[in-house]
Amino acid sequence: MKKKVFVSGCYDMLHSGHVAFFEEAAGYGDLYVGIGSDKTINELKARKTINSDAERLYMVKALKVVTDAWINKGSGLLDFLEELKELKPDIFFVNADGHTPAKEALCKEYGIEYVVSKRIPHGNLPTRSTTALRQECKIPYRIDLAGGWLDQPYVSKFHSGSVITICIEPDYEFNDRSGMSTSSRKKAIELWQTDIPEGDSEKLAKTLFCFENPPGTKYVSGSQDSLGITMPGLNKFHYDGGYWPDDIQSLLVSGVLEWIEQRIWMIPLYPRHANYDVLANTKIDEAGAKLLSEATEDCWKALQQQDAKAVGETMIRSFEAQISMFPNMVSEDILNQIEVYKNDVLGWKVSGAGGGGYLIFFSENQIENAIQIRIRR
Repeated sequence: MKKKVFVSGCYDMLHSGHVAFFEEAAGYGDLYVGIGSDKTINELKARKTINSDAERLYMVKALKVVTDAWINKGSGLLDFLEELKELKPDIFFVNADGHTPAKEALCKEYGIEYVVSKRIPHGNLPTRSTTALRQECKIPYRIDLAGGWLDQPYVSKFHSGSVITICIEPDYEFNDRSGMSTSSRKKAIELWQTDIPEGDSEKLAKTLFCFENPPGTKYVSGSQDSLGITMPGLNKFHYDGGYWPDDIQSLLVSGVLEWIEQRIWMIPLYPRHANYDVLANTKIDEAGAKLLSEATEDCWKALQQQDAKAVGETMIRSFEAQISMFPNMVSEDILNQIEVYKNDVLGWKVSGAGGGGYLIFFSENQIENAIQIRIRR
């Protein structure tokens, strides 16, 4: 009897990459496909699909390698849970950028073999992804490597300090509300549609910051978001009690940026929950702000010197200073995932304000099933 193989995803704008993925999965047995509903995709990606779930289901079921397919009834990253229990597959097959620790843990719980594919195009065909086909929008994301929260006056008033960010090309459609500056990016898309326009990067960042935070805004987004999106490369923004930095340092040396790219590894967690409140239970004080500031300065020096061990150590120090003041940045699930990797990496943090999103590791060794990024030049 053939094994039952299960895959789940969006499969919008069906392309050769999807077909090659299905063919590879079907090599393990009879293939069953769960498709994310329009509602689920909108919740995860904060956008509508090009093709409706009914149309996507029709096209997937028409493929000869697919035994059966359906629209998943659930929501979120584990929208297939009910169908998984009913199907009882032998194998759960995912792409590298579809891997999450939650899926892997679920398979372990139910005794399902978990197989991660590497995206391999068919024959001489090019590597395809839906994100690549949607490249009409080239507006980047951003990652803060250290110092996050010091761009907020209610933190830097206790001790001045910096935030270090890198500007990330949109090679992946990162989950909404994942700490990758997705809210500011949506505003940038409203302003500029397809890409950051040419011109003075800081002036563009001010335009975006003001557009996102009009007069009367209750919770002002930190300016590291707008700056991190508009300013390419590696940047350090220094704050001294204000919303806008009093000093900006940028680094665009190709060798340094390549060195960083090779050592950043990202593991998806989940988007922040709608009722997530990172500002609950805060313990913001001078001691925490000072520790955060000192860790960030040391991280900047280590990045310039390409000292991997020091970068990892300072990322951890920065992260620990953050969660000492903002304990809601992490949950027990996130801390448990860090424990899985901590002995094999040099440093770690969560993306943005935490509460989900991505684990960001700094490591000179490859991390299996992790995503790597490109820094915008």
